[in-house]
Amino acid sequence: MSDLRSAVEAVLPGVRADLERLVRIPSVAFPGFDHSHVRRSAEAVAELLRGAGLPDVTIVSTNAPDGTPGQPAVIGRRPAPEGAPTVLLYAHHDVQPAGKPSEWEQDDPFEIVERDGRLYGRGAADDKAGVMAHVAALRAFGDDLPVGVTVFVEGEEEYGSASLEKLIEEHKEELAADVIVIADSGNWDIGHPALTTSLRGLVNAYVEVRTATHAVHSGMFGGTVPDALTVLCRVLAGLHDENGDVAIPELIRSEASPLDYPEDRLRAEAGMLDGVEFIGTGRLVERMWTKPTATVLGIDAPGAQESANALQPYARAKVSIRIAPGENDMQAFEYLRKHLLAQNAWGAEVTVSLDQGGLPCVIDATGPSYDAARDAFAEAWDGVRPVDIGVGGSIPFIATFQEMFPEAAVLVTGVEDPDARAHGPNESLHLGEFARVCLAEAYLLRNLAPKN
Repeated sequence: MSDLRSAVEAVLPGVRADLERLVRIPSVAFPGFDHSHVRRSAEAVAELLRGAGLPDVTIVSTNAPDGTPGQPAVIGRRPAPEGAPTVLLYAHHDVQPAGKPSEWEQDDPFEIVERDGRLYGRGAADDKAGVMAHVAALRAFGDDLPVGVTVFVEGEEEYGSASLEKLIEEHKEELAADVIVIADSGNWDIGHPALTTSLRGLVNAYVEVRTATHAVHSGMFGGTVPDALTVLCRVLAGLHDENGDVAIPELIRSEASPLDYPEDRLRAEAGMLDGVEFIGTGRLVERMWTKPTATVLGIDAPGAQESANALQPYARAKVSIRIAPGENDMQAFEYLRKHLLAQNAWGAEVTVSLDQGGLPCVIDATGPSYDAARDAFAEAWDGVRPVDIGVGGSIPFIATFQEMFPEAAVLVTGVEDPDARAHGPNESLHLGEFARVCLAEAYLLRNLAPKN
């Protein structure tokens, strides 16, 4: 299909220019940010879908379960030719906060900079390139799409997709499809594509410690009165055993795929300092994909620079655990709560409250749709067939799609590579891999069409 390859190559310059324009919109859905930019981003996506030939494009939103307004999403549709399946193409247009500008190697994280074949900027990979991969495939076909297409671009994925389930319920008929492509993951390596077949779930919780009604002099009362920050440190230290494995015995652990993750590659990709050891036991892919993890995300306490010589009466931490496929997030929270309360020292008042949870997922990647995807990837990567990988991160709404559309084949793909640094400073997109992703999606739509 040299004509299709040529068509994709022809649209890529325009796709890149539109990606750069999209990245310049700081569409952060977190509280405290200007959400008018999220609306502006949704409007830009809607225009891109109309320009790519979708006749039915709308911006939609709904309230989260707690009544707070959700962020705008975009739905674009083109009906299927007679006898052809419908493919739902998912991505999200919101992005993570940029963090400290000083940690970026460019003046503005929301400006695109090209270096050594990569485009740097917040959202360049996660997930505005996912949006543009869908646009590239649509532009390549023009009016000759061989399947029905629905594009669904969400606006609050990075902030937990609180309103997504209700949004899907309200638009279930419009979003119904035979195949669902989730463009929000990544590939095994540069030059080696992958299909994601398992993702861990997520439980975030707050741990609060109180020991007194007010702060007191650390010299006058130290040695008799426990301070809340020390108690909190002891509680948090109980999250891991001496090997660095999560010390909550009830949590599920399982085996991962037989892929080998070389230690030197992982060290380089994670930016580990010399002498720092890996934590945990078992194969590296199991530690990252199919075993639970525990992370202290942040602590509320006096900063070191401004701290006084006082015993603190109150301290709080945010804890995150990633849960293995097969685990239930609410049950995992109860295991976490019970475990943290058991670490209490000296009778302090300790409470553990849920922030958010998200289900893990496992995908049975067998059947004609998955065969079509693997063939498309192999063709786009010049004969390199994709591997099935797990992902240590979480995309809880995949379980929602599986529940609401049980007959649909769910394909989890994406544009990221091991050095994309999504969510961190200097996030970037590898241009060569992005071109292959766009080509693979066009081939996939072709492969899903009925054979004449």
